[in-house]
Amino acid sequence: MRRLVALDLPGGETFRSALERCFEAGDAVVPVDQRLPKPAISRLFSSLGPSVVVDDGGEHHLEGGRSCDEGDALVMPTSGTSGEAKGVVLTHAGLEASALATSKRLGVDPLTDRWLCCLPLSHVGGISVVTRSLITATPLEIQPSFDADLLVASLARGTTLVSLVATALFRLDEATIDALRVIVLGGSAPPERLPANVVTTYGLTETGSGVVYDGAPLDGVEVELADDGEILLRGSMLLRAYRDGTDPKDARGFFPTGDLGAFDDSGRLVVYGRREDVIVSGGEKIWPSPVEQLLAAHPGVSEVALVGVPDPEWTERAVACVVTRPGAVVSLEELRDLVRNELGSIYAPRELHLFSELPRTSIGKLRRSELVADVRARSAP
Repeated sequence: MRRLVALDLPGGETFRSALERCFEAGDAVVPVDQRLPKPAISRLFSSLGPSVVVDDGGEHHLEGGRSCDEGDALVMPTSGTSGEAKGVVLTHAGLEASALATSKRLGVDPLTDRWLCCLPLSHVGGISVVTRSLITATPLEIQPSFDADLLVASLARGTTLVSLVATALFRLDEATIDALRVIVLGGSAPPERLPANVVTTYGLTETGSGVVYDGAPLDGVEVELADDGEILLRGSMLLRAYRDGTDPKDARGFFPTGDLGAFDDSGRLVVYGRREDVIVSGGEKIWPSPVEQLLAAHPGVSEVALVGVPDPEWTERAVACVVTRPGAVVSLEELRDLVRNELGSIYAPRELHLFSELPRTSIGKLRRSELVADVRARSAP
């Protein structure tokens, strides 16, 4: 029986060794988020059905475990502490296809390059760095979490490649950024201006990590747009199925992402965002990303998100949620002028709320639903 093994271990050599042992034995692995409390881990195990858990105390049998199919490699949770984890099943063949296509696009040379993994291993952006290294025999260092000082120290050990999210990138100084050959940037929408060695990626857990780099699909990846603009993806690195056996791919093998986008004049994919993130105000559609990029250019803005809340006149009104830089003062009119001059008045936020921080996932993605709930609570009479 092919087992599903839960690796409840921090990032490091112990995790990598355990992962290799599981793969050699033909078992699949579910990485456990080290920040989850015990009740959340229990719900995760109940949903995904591992047979064994490996932690600092050794290997422990779990009741009610369910077997895996031949060739299954990873079962990646798609939700954290809230909701039931679906579990995305990725195969060894899919991981290999992803690793080879990614390494080819980035020009990775195992003799001169070295990966640093400092993203959570419970997310596909982190674990894919590890599997990519194993498959291509490229040297790897794993750190438990992102730390700018630890990243700098890894440069002396030969680190040339790293995968980050935007919030981590912003914490690195220019010299550190320049010292890396390539920074693969995933997670939330990237800022408008990026260093030359940053490669932006688009992908989901279901695609086994990023499959579109700087708007161009990797070798072996096909991108189509549905009639309504939904992004459809096909390729050998896509999931086999969800843990419950359901396959989200259509009859042609395309995966509907739930994201909307378009191709620009050069044929590159432009991702607008999740279908549910679009703000409909006065009959016009407002995509948060281009507005957020403009607002982020304001010298007083440290972080920003644009969300829509119900409005009796406009259906929804666009609200700018801003974290200011220390000592800075930001006004609604300043932000509105900034957007009006570039995109037009319909895109200008109608309200401003200040925050000490914006709610994000562990890999930097904005928790928009939490932000909307907070804004609505603040606006309630």
